[in-house]
Amino acid sequence: MTIEILEPHGFCAGVKNALQKARALVTCHPQPSVAPVYCLHELVHNELVVADLKSRGLKFVESLSDVPEGSTVLFSAHGVSPSVRAEAAARKLKVVDATCPFVARVHQAASEFASRGLQVVVIGHPDHAEVKGITGEVPDPIVINDSSYTSLATAKRPLGVVSQTTMNADDVAAVVERLRQTFVVESTAEVCRATKERQDAVKAFDGDALLVLGSAQSSNTKRLCEVAHCRTFRAGTMADLRDIDFSGIGRLGVTSGASTPEEFFSQAVDWLRTQEDT
Repeated sequence: MTIEILEPHGFCAGVKNALQKARALVTCHPQPSVAPVYCLHELVHNELVVADLKSRGLKFVESLSDVPEGSTVLFSAHGVSPSVRAEAAARKLKVVDATCPFVARVHQAASEFASRGLQVVVIGHPDHAEVKGITGEVPDPIVINDSSYTSLATAKRPLGVVSQTTMNADDVAAVVERLRQTFVVESTAEVCRATKERQDAVKAFDGDALLVLGSAQSSNTKRLCEVAHCRTFRAGTMADLRDIDFSGIGRLGVTSGASTPEEFFSQAVDWLRTQEDT
């Protein structure tokens, strides 16, 4: 078996920025057991990143009600709704915002569409933290994916369409085209550049199998698995990797999700090299 590393891979700029802010916060609070620093939701969807930040003293919560009044709270890279920001202000929380800039632009686009009276449609997964933040920007948003259009049955206004940034780029384009067949559509719907570049690299790979390193909870990692044209494996930890049977594979491509640490990627590739031509 030979190994081919796909480029680009690993942390995107938004994840790097969020992680820098998180590490700076815990560094500035040398006694986290006395005055914890909180993060609303997982900073990024990767268990290795979360475990590392927990070891440094960052405390993860799913609700601002779990953050004591006046404490410091970090908003994750996925962004939050205006109501969450208002709640943080009301409870006198010290907010550090790690929202990805590309996600912030989607929030702005959705808000502008709504201000002009358009029906805002979000292409994405309704339970994802990023989508919850986006839909919180506007009244009566509609969330769809590549297979659910029933919620649009009564829509009569022109549509303003945006997208979760970690979707399948081809699926987003197809959904927008389908909507244009029935509705008047204004759209800024697209995945972020880092997502598209990684998906394009995977689609161009023509080897026997692909290994995607990243968390099962990571949307961008899942999409990399979906767009491959060959047999695909995923591993989020070294234990996951060692459980994979690579027998019979001649050429293995290796990539990783945008929230996967480079340290894990390097460790995984080093181990895979020991399996080459064996």
